[in-house]
Amino acid sequence: MVRFFFKTLRKTLTSAGKEKWAVNLPHPKVFVPDFKRGIDHFCIHAGGRAVIDGIEKNMKLELFHSEPSRMALLNFGNTSSSSIWYELEYIQEKQTTNPLRKGHRVMQVAFGSGFKCTSGVWLKL
Repeated sequence: MVRFFFKTLRKTLTSAGKEKWAVNLPHPKVFVPDFKRGIDHFCIHAGGRAVIDGIEKNMKLELFHSEPSRMALLNFGNTSSSSIWYELEYIQEKQTTNPLRKGHRVMQVAFGSGFKCTSGVWLKL
């Protein structure tokens, strides 16, 4: 909300010829929560390398967090949002860098056409 306010104010000041004032307005940073504090594993929609890279960068994930997604993309290709189940299997059966243990949480994130996005968190019992 604050970012929207400053962006709108900056645009209004610039169009009114007050660029000096617009330049001095603060640029609030976007808050991105640290998901790694509460989630141990991530199943990211393997819609392509750019999708995985983008989520990895924006969520500040380590390489071992995106390993299951990259392996699903390598082994099965872009299988749409169903790739998250292949990734879960990879975490359970094959991942050695961050093996699934009792009490671990797995976050599944899948995307569809347009603005569709869904996520879920599973707990290993």
